[in-house]
Amino acid sequence: MSSLALILIARDEARCIERCLRSVAAHVDEICVLDTGSVDDTPALARRHGARVAHWRWCDDFAAARNAALALTDCDWRLVLDADEWIAGGADALAAWRADATPRLGLVSVASLIDGGAGGPQLAPGWLPRLLPRGVGYRGRVHEQPVSALPRRRLALQVRHDGYLPEAMARKGDRNQRLLQLALQQDPDDAYLHYQLGKDHEVHGRFADAVLCYAEALARTGARDAWRHDLVLRALFTLKRLQRFDAALQLAGNEMPHWQASPDFYFTLGDLLLDQAAAQPQQAATLLPMIEASWQRALQIGECPDLPDSVPGRGSFLAAHNLAVLYEGVGDAVQARDWRARAAAMRAAAAPAMVP
Repeated sequence: MSSLALILIARDEARCIERCLRSVAAHVDEICVLDTGSVDDTPALARRHGARVAHWRWCDDFAAARNAALALTDCDWRLVLDADEWIAGGADALAAWRADATPRLGLVSVASLIDGGAGGPQLAPGWLPRLLPRGVGYRGRVHEQPVSALPRRRLALQVRHDGYLPEAMARKGDRNQRLLQLALQQDPDDAYLHYQLGKDHEVHGRFADAVLCYAEALARTGARDAWRHDLVLRALFTLKRLQRFDAALQLAGNEMPHWQASPDFYFTLGDLLLDQAAAQPQQAATLLPMIEASWQRALQIGECPDLPDSVPGRGSFLAAHNLAVLYEGVGDAVQARDWRARAAAMRAAAAPAMVP
């Protein structure tokens, strides 16, 4: 069987690095941690869990750091995680992967915990290339990507990430924004960088800045790009937050032919129309049937876990819950009660996969 190393870059991650290493230790042959300037106990905690720790001077370049970390091992395969991630399930898939010598990159389901408001944290999943064969390296100052023409294959490894929760984002400050702006100075036409900068603005509540970045990304990318789905949804959300309803609906109309099989698109469209109805009550009579139809369409499509960045529940219990709230709002108690029961049943059925 081929060998496997866990590769981490870390700085001041005493809060979470032990959780990460505990989740992985039994499934790898080696743990390599590249510390980029910690002043807390991160290096000592990593060594306590059997890691080989090397020190490296940070130079505002994540790809350079990743590549330096990859150089610490000669293993055949490298599982690349961050300290604020951990294996939540499917670890047995690593053994099956190692038994197959076919050259390829492994796509792993990484579900980020995000602030869900009063309902508690929600999971936002995505498929990311995190299992790399020896010889593959990274490119990109920030939101770096592996450089390889090898085919990409999914495996049933489930990773959780809590670095997008408010407390963690506050610790990061403006680091990613600064690095993305530096990268865009070098490559101003890179659509992916505009998309990532938009995300950074969005998670920090800078919606007007986010809209501008998403517009630049939309103008430079096509429907087949893997992250286009998330880009469209985020652009609609930020336009909604700014109450730029006309622009949001124009974008939705242009994009609708591409996302006929996306519950997320129709779920987001329903939310957009609901906010418009609240802001423009004179339009409510026209908009309410469209809102209902959007969430019904999301339910008709159902859950699509293979769709990039599809959020669990938008094709089931979240859409059903919204319909219950809608029917309550229009005074239809029978429909509201029915949809609440359906939403509860759908959520219960999905519960094992939804545990953060």
